[in-house]
Amino acid sequence: MARAFVFPGQGSQDVGMGKALADAFPAARAVFEEVDDALGEKLSALIWEGPKETLTLTENAQPALMAVSMAVMRVLEKEKGISLGDKVKFVAGHSLGEYSALAAAGAFSLADAARLLRLRGRAMQKAVPVGVGAMAALLGVGVDVAEKVAAEAAQGDVCQVANDNEPTQVVLSGHKVAIDRVAEIGKKYGVRRAVPLPVSAPFHCSLMQPAADAMAEALANVTVNTPVVPVIANVLAQPISDPDAIKKRLVEQVTGTVRWRECVATMAANGVTDFYEIGAGKVLAGLVKRTASTANAVSLGAPSDIDAALAALSS
Repeated sequence: MARAFVFPGQGSQDVGMGKALADAFPAARAVFEEVDDALGEKLSALIWEGPKETLTLTENAQPALMAVSMAVMRVLEKEKGISLGDKVKFVAGHSLGEYSALAAAGAFSLADAARLLRLRGRAMQKAVPVGVGAMAALLGVGVDVAEKVAAEAAQGDVCQVANDNEPTQVVLSGHKVAIDRVAEIGKKYGVRRAVPLPVSAPFHCSLMQPAADAMAEALANVTVNTPVVPVIANVLAQPISDPDAIKKRLVEQVTGTVRWRECVATMAANGVTDFYEIGAGKVLAGLVKRTASTANAVSLGAPSDIDAALAALSS
């Protein structure tokens, strides 16, 4: 039996997330204070009090979700005695969650992770004018079919696979005019539904190149340590530990596909049977179960979740 800790991406945010942790545990409270200090503002107040529209802005949601994930991690480590290096074989995160995974594994300091994600969120938002880009989730088909739909919908515009989430859910990203063609084209390929996503920019496609350039510059000036356990890189779906490789893959990730289905499959093939989603929401636990049907997947975001999982994690 082996474990993996996985860290959620954008869309899992909600007002009030992490508040019960901060109220119950000094180690969690300290995480939010450290993130506030790193950003020079009270992000914690926005996380706990809203408004939701402001929290959902990419530049806020990204560091906020990382903060909640790290609050859970610090409680596990400092208050419950769970050592990541001893108890976990791999870490992985969905898009921005890869930064949370790396911070959890000691590759980034908490302050650097917060500042990088604030910059990443702003750079991604600025890369494409509002209304020019869009994203849509294709339900009922896998990545092979999604790639055919994307190629046909492009018609000279950008339309690419952004997220390969699980065997029957793939997200496309690109110019809005191309994404608008996806639903009709998808019908003949067996797409059950094409669901427009409520996002403010077309993430994980070539339109994000200005943001990738910004991240390359930022990461060049940040210390990356060797993580205590390997991280499964989004763009490779393979484990990496070398600091230079980590920086390179994080830059590629901005414009590249989040190969989440393959990341889960890689971990399962390497003996992982128990996946713990660390942070807000339960999205990844669901994706894990639909990819590795025999795996156990548990979400840890509240004090009661941690208490319920403690016996299994301690063994």
